[in-house]
Amino acid sequence: MTIETERLILRPFRAGDAEDMLAYLKKPAVNCFADMALHSLEEAQKEAIKRSSDTEYYFAVVLKDSGKVIGEIFAHPDEYSPDSFSPCWMLCESCQGKGYAFEAAFAFFDYLFNEKGARRIYAYTEDCNKPSQRLCEKLGMRKEGEFIEYISFVKNPDGTDRYENTYQYAVLKREWLGKTQKQ
Repeated sequence: MTIETERLILRPFRAGDAEDMLAYLKKPAVNCFADMALHSLEEAQKEAIKRSSDTEYYFAVVLKDSGKVIGEIFAHPDEYSPDSFSPCWMLCESCQGKGYAFEAAFAFFDYLFNEKGARRIYAYTEDCNKPSQRLCEKLGMRKEGEFIEYISFVKNPDGTDRYENTYQYAVLKREWLGKTQKQ
């Protein structure tokens, strides 16, 4: 499965994407992706091959004009509510703030709603991740809740868990369709 936008191609990962993947996963920008950090090209090659087997829900975000992988976007059906999806997105630092995340997420949401039968899409973002919060709002998602000291992805210097406050955003298919039909 491939999804095209004006400037991007969302496509399944390929083994040859390892070098680009290592560039944005060497030091993930937000803690929720800390466990996805890659430390070597060999590790990245294994991850690219592993990710290439998921052709429905896990996409490399690729610049159309250069073919460079600048990030990824993915979601799977919720275990308890299979018509709900919780996407994650991340882009290399040099590509942030250029509208690529919105372009990729908008196309991906449209795919989930119209091709994969999503009824609800929800996302979590740390309270300090203002760009992700703005992206959720720009996508028409509403803030549904705030979880105080909700989850820990990293450790404090003394080895104890560092808990983070998290916001949850969501949009229903009927809300999405109402928004996209107006555009």
